[in-house]
Amino acid sequence: MTPIQATEEVVDIVSRLIQFDTSNTGVPETTVGEADCARWVQEQLEEVGYTTEYVESGMPGRANVFARLEGADRERGALLIHAHLDVVPAQAEDWSVHPFSGAVQDDYIWGRGAIDMKDMAGMVLALARQFKRDGTVPPRDLMFAFLADEEAGGAWGSQWLVKNRPELFDGVTEAVGEVGGFSLTVDRPDGRTRRLYLVETAEKGLAWMKLTCNATAGHGSFLHTDNAVTEIAAAVARIGTHQFPLVMTESVSEFLKALSEETGLDFSPETPDLESALFKIGNLARIVGATLRDTANPTMLSAGYKANVIPQQAEAVIDCRVLPGRQKEFEATIDELIGPNITREWVTHLDAYETTFDGHLVDAMNDAVVAHDADGRTVPYMLSGGTDAKAFARLGIRCFGFAPLQLPPELDFAALFHGVDERVPVDSILFGTKVLEHFLHHC
Repeated sequence: MTPIQATEEVVDIVSRLIQFDTSNTGVPETTVGEADCARWVQEQLEEVGYTTEYVESGMPGRANVFARLEGADRERGALLIHAHLDVVPAQAEDWSVHPFSGAVQDDYIWGRGAIDMKDMAGMVLALARQFKRDGTVPPRDLMFAFLADEEAGGAWGSQWLVKNRPELFDGVTEAVGEVGGFSLTVDRPDGRTRRLYLVETAEKGLAWMKLTCNATAGHGSFLHTDNAVTEIAAAVARIGTHQFPLVMTESVSEFLKALSEETGLDFSPETPDLESALFKIGNLARIVGATLRDTANPTMLSAGYKANVIPQQAEAVIDCRVLPGRQKEFEATIDELIGPNITREWVTHLDAYETTFDGHLVDAMNDAVVAHDADGRTVPYMLSGGTDAKAFARLGIRCFGFAPLQLPPELDFAALFHGVDERVPVDSILFGTKVLEHFLHHC
């Protein structure tokens, strides 16, 4: 009997993963489903002969599954292939299909997590099963990891594992994860198009900051010179309207250079209003444009308990995303903006990360893409958000985002992340599985 190939079961696996409601609310007591999903993944791996390790990361139900496939050269550092199983919540009434149906229709797989990131989890699981059934011996050890809590910063997932169980990653020197390897179709000057496959080589830092102002409580009808609500509102307004300087990091510079080469358009740092110019490449400009500067976006305000009482305290939360190497300058600017009467603290603080776009692993990514898309080209880029790579980088692991998908040019890929009617094309999954197979055979 011919062994089952990954492309024969990957669509069913992705659909089945989506059917597990692994919604991560950010509150451990109300986050459900990770353990059931992880146990199912563990069963699929053990069914074909893997020895697995199931680890709860610091709290019941925060489940992680690991499996290792031995490679030909045990002296080489292992490659970590990681995917998180949790997803952000979804309101079913807003969707065309139920967000946890995993429906396969209209040439798409639908549901929460379809592209963030049960698509890659499914591709990796399908390939891990194929390799074990076929007796594949990769060039180096492969460590497959299916993780909890990425959507809340990984405190009860990758961050906990790196701090408390670092031995799980012994021997790992490089890693690949989400939000990279997808295609961006651009128009060339000769009238043709070119597909660029964006490999994530950098991530902005993720820092959620709480501002607090303590002042004098009092009656709402009196004259009042030190109003906590007024001071916090003014600080929030100053931060929210501040524009940080344009900073050209290596990853972004290389991406813009490649974009200029392929399109014939000028995306140099000297381009007037570069952020607006980027929209010539389509909706992905929302992600790319956010990697040109630090950002600090107010997201929450809290103050008061009655209309005629001036409260003693007011608070705000700011979502800060900081470019590599910019943390010190960023904090100095924030301190100037908030003023002397407001204190700040980090609710979550994960460092920025950047690596270079070179070396054997990058060559293997490019070769895998070109093997299945002769007109494709891999280019580096920076992610404006964050992934579990932030945790693994603390162990000295070199991290990339490479979850290859060949996307229809008209698909607004960026809008699908955490969006309504999240979905992934079936053909993109099949393409990505073939590319990942080639990559893992030559990594």
